[in-house]
Amino acid sequence: MTFMRRPRWVWSLVVSAACAWSLTGLLAAYGYAHRYEIYRGFAAPATPAGVAQGSLRVVSFRSPAIGARSRYMIYLPAGYAEQSARGRRYPVLYLLHGYPGKMPVFVNVGAVHVAANVAIARRRMKPMILVMPAGKSGTLGADTEWADTPSGRWMSNVMDVVHDVDHRFATIPDRQHRGIAGDSLGGYAALNVGLHHLPSFSVIQSWGGYFRQTPTGVFAGASPAALRDNSPAEYIGGLAPEIRRLGLRTWVFQGRTDDADPRLLRAFAAQLHAAGADVHLGFFPGGHDWGLFRAQAPRMLIAASRWFAEPPRGRNGFASLGRSLSPAQLARIKEKRRAHRAARHRARR
Repeated sequence: MTFMRRPRWVWSLVVSAACAWSLTGLLAAYGYAHRYEIYRGFAAPATPAGVAQGSLRVVSFRSPAIGARSRYMIYLPAGYAEQSARGRRYPVLYLLHGYPGKMPVFVNVGAVHVAANVAIARRRMKPMILVMPAGKSGTLGADTEWADTPSGRWMSNVMDVVHDVDHRFATIPDRQHRGIAGDSLGGYAALNVGLHHLPSFSVIQSWGGYFRQTPTGVFAGASPAALRDNSPAEYIGGLAPEIRRLGLRTWVFQGRTDDADPRLLRAFAAQLHAAGADVHLGFFPGGHDWGLFRAQAPRMLIAASRWFAEPPRGRNGFASLGRSLSPAQLARIKEKRRAHRAARHRARR
């Protein structure tokens, strides 16, 4: 049998084609992974046609608290430049991201700018400014807990952001027109920062947050006093005189299938109310992810806008929306999740 040797150019062509195919596949995989990292599986947010769009920008400034430059992303409602030039001032809602998370997550994944554009256009809320600080550091990633610890003064950094925003932009720089919110770790931090700075915030929202600190991460080795001072459920009672004097409006919610025990959320909501806060408690469809947070963002923005319009004092109501699952139902869901994770792990082996 006779074998014909192929010309060298043929092999070169085959190798080039194989390399090109592999490179195309790698680029496609990278593109998918990159888009997923940015949008977490959601379509890129887009404001509906015919709806006026606000603007987004990133601001860099020096934060005395961390002794370095810091950043925040800011949403300015449609017409901001013209209206602010005429003397109009705007309320502000600060949004603290969770971990893992980055400054743009409320825009890229939560689509809060789209929710604001639509709600303002439909006159469901008045124009306001949204500010998303960057809580990421080179050594800790984003897991700073937004707290003042030996690893960094990140609670104080939030207040540096507040001061810089009031200096640069047309805000209404008073307590009534300023609120703070966050998702997951950011929800915990919104409570912790807001309650430690009650003269600065009249609105606090916790989107799937927690209420007690543990001796892990940046709090590893922390004293019992430091843990208590950063656990809203531990110190909220002591704030009752100040809350009753100033007034405080709060929204706390979690997903119905969140792993967190719903009894903890109900207990903390009761503590808030007993301390004098106006409390809205919610259990909504979803787990502990951006499917939940993105779905509830419009509700939270509208609530904040309405609260900014009225002084917070003298309001101490309690409203509940949705029902949590029973412990037995949650236990079955957790077991199914464990079985699913185990099956996926076996499939990879």
